Amino acid sequence: MFYHLFKSIVLIPLLRWVFRPRVEGRRYLPATGPAIIAGNHLSFCDHFMMPVMIKRRIAFLAKQEYFTTPGPLGRLKAAFFRGIGAIPVDRSGRHAAQAAVDSGLDVLGRGRLLGIYPEGTRSHDGRLYKGKVGVAAMALRAGVPVIPCAMIGTFEAQPAGRLLPRRTPVTIRFGAPLDFSRYEGMQDERLVLRAITDEIMYAILKLSEQEYVDTYAAEAKAALHTPPAASAGAAGAADAALAASGQGPRAAA
Repeated sequence: MFYHLFKSIVLIPLLRWVFRPRVEGRRYLPATGPAIIAGNHLSFCDHFMMPVMIKRRIAFLAKQEYFTTPGPLGRLKAAFFRGIGAIPVDRSGRHAAQAAVDSGLDVLGRGRLLGIYPEGTRSHDGRLYKGKVGVAAMALRAGVPVIPCAMIGTFEAQPAGRLLPRRTPVTIRFGAPLDFSRYEGMQDERLVLRAITDEIMYAILKLSEQEYVDTYAAEAKAALHTPPAASAGAAGAADAALAASGQGPRAAA
């Protein structure tokens, strides 16, 4: 009840005024039954832009920090994410990836729509980065289709680091569902999961027309903050390790 009231009275009028959003490919969204909606991730406003502008409720996996930040602003943020149906996921520790998959499977098992950002974090420069294989694992284990989605214009409206969004048009574009039933029973095959994830990312790329980078977004962000000396030292250590293992380049005779 709270979700629908919050969506109809607050979010929809506000988003239509600020972003003038347009939805394309709405026909690809199933009226009933479980499915995964996999999209690019350009902005904080992606979290509510797409869920608000379609009829069916979407459960998004969101990092737990959105729900546990202390203080009045933290409580407001937690209430907002609960209001849009987000599900907190602990991304710390070695079991974090499995926890996210389990949470997603629970949503799909109840016949609902699950929203996922395969990149795992927001793009810091507007490009599309390599997807993580969790989306493939969920699709195979639950036996559900994956609907690619592209958010267009949200990076310009609110890039990472910008507190208040600019008033700019946004397009939400859905593509035809991807069926991976041909891989049934192969959910533990790493190469299969990688192939499925790459197919999903390519479908998103065609919709978004972004530049693609075959690197994880988190790694690209970390590299921006790594001092050149540290990078050179790491590269030297790697070369030394290869040489010690007998796999490094041999000196010229």
